[in-house]
Amino acid sequence: MSSAPKPKRTITTRRHHSPELWAQARRDYLAGYTASAVSKHYGMSVDAIRKRASKEGWCKAHFALKAEPPPPLHPFPDAEQAVKTGDSAFASLWAEIAHAAQVAPQGAWSTWLFQGGRGAGKTRAGAEWLAARAEAAPGIFAMVGPTQHDVREVMVDGPSGLRNLPGRERPWYERSRRRLIWPNGSIAYAFSAEEPERLRGPQFEAAWADEFCIWPRPSETLAILRMGLRLGVGPQLVVTTTPKPIPALRALRAESSCVMTQAGTIVNAAHLAPSFLDGLEALYGGTRLAEQELEGRLLDGDGALWRAADLARARGGAPACAYERVVVGVDPPAGAGGAACGIVVAARAGREAFVLADRSAAGLSPLGWALRVAEAARAFGAHEIVAEANQGGDMVRAVLAQAEAPCAVRLVHASRGKRARAEPIAALYEQGRVTHVGVFTALEEELLALGVSETEGLLDRADALVWALTALMTGPRGEGPRIRSFDFDLRRGGLSG
Repeated sequence: MSSAPKPKRTITTRRHHSPELWAQARRDYLAGYTASAVSKHYGMSVDAIRKRASKEGWCKAHFALKAEPPPPLHPFPDAEQAVKTGDSAFASLWAEIAHAAQVAPQGAWSTWLFQGGRGAGKTRAGAEWLAARAEAAPGIFAMVGPTQHDVREVMVDGPSGLRNLPGRERPWYERSRRRLIWPNGSIAYAFSAEEPERLRGPQFEAAWADEFCIWPRPSETLAILRMGLRLGVGPQLVVTTTPKPIPALRALRAESSCVMTQAGTIVNAAHLAPSFLDGLEALYGGTRLAEQELEGRLLDGDGALWRAADLARARGGAPACAYERVVVGVDPPAGAGGAACGIVVAARAGREAFVLADRSAAGLSPLGWALRVAEAARAFGAHEIVAEANQGGDMVRAVLAQAEAPCAVRLVHASRGKRARAEPIAALYEQGRVTHVGVFTALEEELLALGVSETEGLLDRADALVWALTALMTGPRGEGPRIRSFDFDLRRGGLSG
């Protein structure tokens, strides 16, 4: 006896909606549209929308418009089909939904720094940029994160990582060789900032560096990475990071070839859970760190005497009147041929001071830096050279005499720490009484670092500037305490008053 045939089992397939589509649906839902309206527009079930809203905390109270009707639903024609077929038109959707800071700057640049708050879309921006380069033509690229785990879990397999970008080709990750491989042959190698030496040898045409400010040795690692960017016509580097007041970031921002975009967390609010925003506000609201963590702005370091705003305001031009006095400040190196010699030229006109030049240099012999000091004094018609004598006054005096310095030399002794000596000069900047006649990037970076506990190494340029402005503005001819010093006139071969 044959048994009756079993009824065919109905298989229900779950339709997959892309992250891009969900982002658009969320945006319209939070703008005030009902789940039913969003469902009809985007082809999603009402149940799926409500479940997603409950899971991710879509709360209209955060974003709903009070008196105005919701804006028109975002056009999204055939988006799902485009995702399935890999239509390039859909891949270009990124340019339409990305906020301004996430889009690579126009024009020629070698480094793009995207400085943003938590959840500002930094990872997505870096991944989209690198993916676009990799898909355009076969090439060799580098990905560098704080650790190897960060590279894999955030930059590669994270929600905004290279393997999860909607509408783009999905590269294959070769774990044994730590690299991504695209169908067209492009390869992106993964590196950890904990192992910068691994970057020696390989070469790339482009690189993406993520969370630069928490790298163990950011300056060293970045330098080695850049040495490997030597393929192609125009190698480029993208750096995405939440800012921290470290010298390495300040130096990067100051580079002439570096372009920067900046975004706060709120700019990307449409793609973030309201609970995330509320948590950050509760954690950082009302504190200085809110600027760093939410707005993506660089704070002045703890203990810093100079503020970035004061230095930016100080940039200007020369006065209409003649300078009353010109001084060359010198911070000689402790040894021969290694450390830098700080050489800064400054002038006074009335109650205002003007920084004219930064002629500091490293790797010079004692006679080498002395000749550089003498050259600067002649070029600007200096009335005096003020040089620190703590590292050997006799040597400083001798080499400057040998270099035929064209003006009197005053040897000064540092009886107080750098911070105590610099405080009156920092106050002059705060009062707006100092003007930089030009842009002195390296000098400004040292001034921003002076007094910061995490600063390493000597601040030779900053010390030279402090000596010069102290002589001009708070010395015997200025307003304030005198410098304990003695004068040595090389032209007369003896001491002068």
